[in-house]
Amino acid sequence: MQSINRFLYGPTPEEKVRAWQSKLRSEQRVIEREMRQLDTATKKAQQTVKQLAKKGDVKSARIMAREVVRSHKQMDRLSVSKARLGSISNQLQQQLAMAKVTGSLQKSTEIMKLSNSLIKLPQISQTMREMSMEMTKAGILEEMLEDTLQMEEDDELEVEADAEVDKVLYDLTEGKLGQAGAVKEDLPSLQDQEEDEETERVMEQYRQQLNGLLSG
Repeated sequence: MQSINRFLYGPTPEEKVRAWQSKLRSEQRVIEREMRQLDTATKKAQQTVKQLAKKGDVKSARIMAREVVRSHKQMDRLSVSKARLGSISNQLQQQLAMAKVTGSLQKSTEIMKLSNSLIKLPQISQTMREMSMEMTKAGILEEMLEDTLQMEEDDELEVEADAEVDKVLYDLTEGKLGQAGAVKEDLPSLQDQEEDEETERVMEQYRQQLNGLLSG
């Protein structure tokens, strides 16, 4: 009888919720992996900033420090997104408890708000779009407008305040590069052209790695 009902009416509310919660846990693992990779790349970039500071290459140190600031903001964004996935799972658990009384899943503005914010994260955007469509069919979400689903650029990740970059420089170089322009004359110059080319190569390597992680 249960098999016949599933064939006629599709999965039960409990089956739907369990399937969504499984997907949410999977996406949390995706974010955790991304955070580990970003943390490793950021630590390497921080070491590069310190090396550049010792050589007196203020311009390159500032460029790398900007990448470090961007990666810190992305790490915060990933951490918040992971928490939001957990919140959706908890909300679904509450929905399931209510469904046992009412017999159906109810609309949830909280789940819709959380889902909308997660759709903007490239790493899990596709999965969240598909899950949102499934939840809309199940009656949990309202029909989503197209402009709600569009990706939005996070300007805060692209353009950082100089004050933040200065703070990173100050912290990573123990105050030697706090105000880079003001202390430039006191720093040693680059050794030679060969060393300069190696610095550029290492910088480009870490920038590409970080950019790949930041762009998702």
